[in-house]
Amino acid sequence: MRALAVLGITLVAACTHGFLPFFLRGKDLLWGRDGDSPLISVVEESRRMVDSAIYHTMRRDLSKREIPSPSRLLSFSKLPEPTSRAISRAAEIMEASVRALKTRVYGKLGRSRPPTDVLPEDVLNTIANVSGCLPYMLPPRCPNTCLASKYRLITGACNNRDHPRWGAANTALARWLPPAYEDGISEPRGWNPHFLYNGFPLPPVREVTRQVIQVPNEAVTEDDQYSDLLMVWGQYIDHDIAFTPQSTSKAAFGGGADCQLTCENQNPCFPIQLPANASGTAGGACLPFYRSSAACGTGIHGAFFGNVTSANPRQQMNGLTSFLDASTVYGSSPALEKQLRNWTSAEGLLRVNTRHWDAGRAYLPFTRPPAPTACMPEPGTRGTAGAPCFLAGDGRASEVPALTAVHTLWLREHNRLASALKALNAHWSADTAYQEARKVVGALHQIITMRDYVPKVLGPEAFQQHVGPYEGYDPAVDPTVSNVFSTAAFRFGHATVHPLVRRLDARFQEHPALPPLRLQDAFFSPWRLLKEGGVDPLVRGLLARPAKLQVQDQLMNEELTERLFVLGSSGRLDLASINLQRGRDHGLPGYNAWREFCGLPRLETRADLRSAITNASIAGRIMDLYGHPDNIDVWLGGLAETFLPQARTGPLFACLIGKQMKALRDGDRFWWESSGVFTEAQRRELARHSLSRVICDNTGLPSVPADTFQIGRFPQDFESCENIPGLNLDMWREALPQGDACSLPDGMDDGDVTLCGESGRRVLVFFCHHGFQLQGQEQVACSPRGADLRPPVCRDINECEDVTPPPCHPSARCRNTKGSFRCECTDPYVLGEDGATCVDSGRLPKASLVSIALGALLVGGLAGLTWTVICRWTHTGRKASLHIADTGGRGTCQPGRGTRRDTSVSQPGAPAGRAGQVGACLSKHRVATGHVFPFTPGGHHEEPGPTTLSCCLLLVLSLCAHTCWAFTARENCVYARG
Repeated sequence: MRALAVLGITLVAACTHGFLPFFLRGKDLLWGRDGDSPLISVVEESRRMVDSAIYHTMRRDLSKREIPSPSRLLSFSKLPEPTSRAISRAAEIMEASVRALKTRVYGKLGRSRPPTDVLPEDVLNTIANVSGCLPYMLPPRCPNTCLASKYRLITGACNNRDHPRWGAANTALARWLPPAYEDGISEPRGWNPHFLYNGFPLPPVREVTRQVIQVPNEAVTEDDQYSDLLMVWGQYIDHDIAFTPQSTSKAAFGGGADCQLTCENQNPCFPIQLPANASGTAGGACLPFYRSSAACGTGIHGAFFGNVTSANPRQQMNGLTSFLDASTVYGSSPALEKQLRNWTSAEGLLRVNTRHWDAGRAYLPFTRPPAPTACMPEPGTRGTAGAPCFLAGDGRASEVPALTAVHTLWLREHNRLASALKALNAHWSADTAYQEARKVVGALHQIITMRDYVPKVLGPEAFQQHVGPYEGYDPAVDPTVSNVFSTAAFRFGHATVHPLVRRLDARFQEHPALPPLRLQDAFFSPWRLLKEGGVDPLVRGLLARPAKLQVQDQLMNEELTERLFVLGSSGRLDLASINLQRGRDHGLPGYNAWREFCGLPRLETRADLRSAITNASIAGRIMDLYGHPDNIDVWLGGLAETFLPQARTGPLFACLIGKQMKALRDGDRFWWESSGVFTEAQRRELARHSLSRVICDNTGLPSVPADTFQIGRFPQDFESCENIPGLNLDMWREALPQGDACSLPDGMDDGDVTLCGESGRRVLVFFCHHGFQLQGQEQVACSPRGADLRPPVCRDINECEDVTPPPCHPSARCRNTKGSFRCECTDPYVLGEDGATCVDSGRLPKASLVSIALGALLVGGLAGLTWTVICRWTHTGRKASLHIADTGGRGTCQPGRGTRRDTSVSQPGAPAGRAGQVGACLSKHRVATGHVFPFTPGGHHEEPGPTTLSCCLLLVLSLCAHTCWAFTARENCVYARG
């Protein structure tokens, strides 16, 4: 019997150890290795290394979602959309694979690897294919329909028919000069501390900020000519044409070091070193900084995919279209455009916020879960983080309230235009109304920027020199945004940011209920727009309060150099140091190289530098830090130059900004002045329009300055909105040709059909919404007899099976939905910030909690059963007796000897031989040895034997060991993709 009991307990423990892990682990992440080729193995190993770093990044971010640290907010502002993220991952895998393959080959040969050694083209082609880079390096397929000739694609692709990738989203930034990497390929300037430039090391960027750039908030000089709206418009337009996503990993690819904690340069970690005497640096000796994502196929040596040169240094990616096309309103990808549109509207409207209204006017909609968010809720509300951000064409719309206000104006303007155009043309489809309104909004962005904004920045002489009059579309001009423009020149605007957000009342005076806000109190706070007056007070402040003036010894205020994205929490970020470090990360050549590029004289001495930077003190400090003008970071050199006449930049930035703006205009087939884009009558109407009119039409302001970028003094500089000219939309009225029997079908499921004019004829064009594929004829010509055809249908694309690469990581389950897909995780895993990868949430699965409860009941039952069975049945021959006696008026319980059965009680006035008295005695007294023995109902004591205790201990220890093992197994799951 004893043997059976022991065997039963052992079997139960073994079963518990074998089956309970299934409930505790939740989901196994199992990826196999595929491919037997050594080359494939190298790529797969690099893939696992990169994916492991990305996974641990997402897991750390998941655990820190409630902590709005400055570095997290910066990362959120640089968060790439899915396509950009996929390209970044593939590029990192490809670069790591090339490095690993060279190391392996030369390691076997027993010699060092030259950094510029070239791999064969077929090897590089294979790596590009296996790493996932190949689809992003091939030219896109350009549609050949009437609509493709009439409206620009949302991705910017195919604008130039001979070079369809020029200006498209998710392509490399243009290089106007070769990059200056320390290894010639990828290592940033300043990566190696002992690397010398003209005999001098590069100074730490934080030291440059402290000695040259930073100024207290109270010491800023305000611009006496231009309003704060000039600064905000520059930021808004920058977000229309450039977005360089940072690395998708915040952990080192080799070793997994956390970039927020390490002060060593380990790709993608490139931390900003802090001076030894820096104040307030309790958080560490450095500030975190992450390298920008690379474009696919760059950062290696090798000629492939048609490249004629083996020099292929690292290039950074632009996640947006380069064109001035209002992508801030409509997005730069079909997936985002689909989220922004109101598909139930017959007028082609954009989605609006359904929970909040601004005196009857629309707000931007909120992002939808599981989209990541870093926006802050209103103080006093439940939670500390995770409030929804606003959804717009650019993900940075919620950074500051003024930027959000401008985004909101254009949302309202699109819906106003679309509704009016549809009312004029009842025969238009919803998509035609949407596309025509989008086309007008894009044209207004171009007009306001090139006519009203750029000349004020460059000055009239430099504008004429570098931009000049429009002479028509030039297909030989590459409109792609350049690296130096995005990373240095157009960041001049950071020096014009005022430290305060001003909100004014209807008389353009300080609002009694809305005092000025410090920037640090306004970052990522949509609630301030919703709960503190709406758009109008902010717009009044932008119109009637000046921007900060860019002065050589007052370049950037403390709100940006000490408290960027701080939000009252611990930590700090410094925008000036980030700009300098970003330029080095991108391998931008030094100041003199760019002066020569623009035809400006080189500067060799301190005296030469003072000719460009007239403030002798600032010029001297710059020379003390850099040692030679060649070494000066281009952003600092251009920023500190003396202004040109009637300008807000010096000669270098005027050249670089002007060259870029001319390329954006002349290289855009859909530029508003280009022949065939608008009719002559429509162009005349567009030329009369202004940002002042947009404000009148979409706010409650009754009067505005005629030029919104000039500082307005109320009321003398303001004009009534009744006198501000607007568009006469009659120029967009479309009359159907006589005898045209073509008419729009009643509708098309999951798609649309529209009439389009092409070469003097009208055609019906069918197209499907994003996530569907057209089956049937795409375009049919109209005739007097109508259009004889069988309407095509839109078939749902099964992204889980038909798309390469797959949209969900192998750790997630892909579920196809109508027009889209969904990545799902098994509890306790949750989707990471990429929306495609399952990340361990750090908690037990719900099923595990149930199984633990059941296990506890099982263990308790087994313990009781063991006690009853073994203690009674396996040790009945080992009994002990107690003698209970009263000594001196006090009862004592004494253990008996041997196997004698003795239940006698000697107690005054009490009968003997009663088992109940034995129990009463034991409940009131302790035996002399301090041990209390259990008794059978007959008053006999039964002492458990060693076998029972051992079995119970075994069961408990087994459960504990299993639980520890289960948690350890979950923690040590390796994130890899097979």
